[in-house]
Formats: sequence, C-alpha cells, structure tokens
Amino acid sequence: MADINHCLSKTLVERYGQNTLFVLEDLTNVTFEKSNSNKGQTRELHSWSFYDLQTKLIYKAQRNQSQVLIVSAKYTSQRCPRCGQIRKENRNHSLHEYKCVNCGFRTNDDRVGAMNLQELGKQYISGIEKPKFELNNVTD
Repeated sequence: MADINHCLSKTLVERYGQNTLFVLEDLTNVTFEKSNSNKGQTRELHSWSFYDLQTKLIYKAQRNQSQVLIVSAKYTSQRCPRCGQIRKENRNHSLHEYKCVNCGFRTNDDRVGAMNLQELGKQYISGIEKPKFELNNVTD
C-alpha cells in the first residue's frame, strides 16, 4: 500500500502542477467495512493507509509549491452542492446515489463529496482559514 500511495501522490502532484490546492477530508480512524466480504478483502480494506497517503501528498505538494488542506468530513456527502441543504436522506448508500429532496439535484454520491470538497477549497482560497459547512442548513 505504501508503494501505491507513493505512486498516487506523485501522479497527483505531477498532473496538477505547481500552486495547486489539494483538499482532503480528515479521515483519521476511518475504516471501510463490508458485511458480506471474505476475510482477505476485509483485512485489505482495513489496512489501507489514508494517513500514509496524506503525508506523502503533503510532502510532495510542498516540494512542488502546492498545498494540502485537511477539512472536516462532516456533511460533505449529505450537503447539496446546488442549494446547500444538508439531509441524511439525500444519500442512498446502496445505490451510490445522491438526490436532494429540496431542489431535486441528482448525481453519484461520491461526486457530491468531491463537489463539496471543492467548495471548501474555494472558501479557503477566499480567506476563510478553517472552512466548514454551517449547521444552520441541517435538517433531520
């Protein structure tokens, strides 16, 4: 996994070049469990080193005059990038689908997370030191 992380971080920095802001979710202590997977797959999912990828990317980005911003993962997959509403029911995990019950925006759930990370990056560039999504749009 260390070699994969090395290759991935190197590719990202080379692909996007100097003065790039990479925005990552803080995935400290995150694991991915699948209830119906065999033991080998489960171990592989648990052993993926997000921290290792993060540190390699930070190191390579700094050497290339770029930066890595670590943001809270809170609400990044629940927030509608179009209208800003945050609702758990917008995301269907089993179908990997996101559909906003407020405005009807529909896309892949991973894409929504990426779009929201991009928004947090824009906030940071505009001068917000610790960008995050506000709780005033949260509904249950």
